[in-house]
Amino acid sequence: MKIASISVEPASDPKAFDAKEPVVLRSQDMRGVITLRLNRPQAFNALSEAMLLALQREFEAIAEDESVRVVVLAAEGKAFCAGHDLKEMRAAPSLDYYQRLFTQCAEMMLGIQRLPVPVIARVQGIATAAGCQLVAMCDLAVASSTAKFAVSGVNLGLFCSAPGVALSRNILRKAAFEMLVTGEFITAEKAKERGLINRVAEPEQLDSELEKLVTAIVAKPRVAVATGKQFFYKQAELGIAAAYEAASQSMACNMMDDDALEGVQAFIDKRPPQWGHKE
Repeated sequence: MKIASISVEPASDPKAFDAKEPVVLRSQDMRGVITLRLNRPQAFNALSEAMLLALQREFEAIAEDESVRVVVLAAEGKAFCAGHDLKEMRAAPSLDYYQRLFTQCAEMMLGIQRLPVPVIARVQGIATAAGCQLVAMCDLAVASSTAKFAVSGVNLGLFCSAPGVALSRNILRKAAFEMLVTGEFITAEKAKERGLINRVAEPEQLDSELEKLVTAIVAKPRVAVATGKQFFYKQAELGIAAAYEAASQSMACNMMDDDALEGVQAFIDKRPPQWGHKE
């Protein structure tokens, strides 16, 4: 798979980015698969303000690019993400600062869900606190068998309330609360059992397992996937009657898309569909 490498350039504001090296690396292949790599390995890819801003800018740009089919969220180094940058958080404590920081983080996390394309977390190492939240907010996740997950803020006297929002929408309540109140790590296999991640692979097989998901997604019509993702999250917050009403409207609109009409006709004709078909 040939990949054209691109990186997020440092912003003009010296506080926003490390001028020496981008905090998020970006690459894109010919299929429209974008890989964003957290690039603070020396800090276990902690979510500094600069990294939050870089990710948010990337998600906003991707949302406007109709050539994108899948986003892979990966990380450099041994850790996937160790959560917020605690040194940065402790440097100038004030209620106003913390409110702005956590609001900024929430907006970045919601940016993942608002994207019209699936976002897959590639988890090669530990994912703790807001790093675990990041995995939970991704639509799909593939992890190395050596990866571990925790929402460990409680160990520092800070309950992981924001990570708990994402976690409790991935796994059952008692399992989520146990992680939140104990701060204990779980293995990749346990994370898969609980529904936090989709697949587990040995470290050397992580990329090939990830590629299976990517290949399956890019083979489908973009409109169908985008429509489906938007509806999936919308209905999850509705009562069952309202969810069915929204589903009926979503499917009716989806059915009017040329690719859907072609897909159904191809099934009737017992032939492979020709995506991009026009009447």
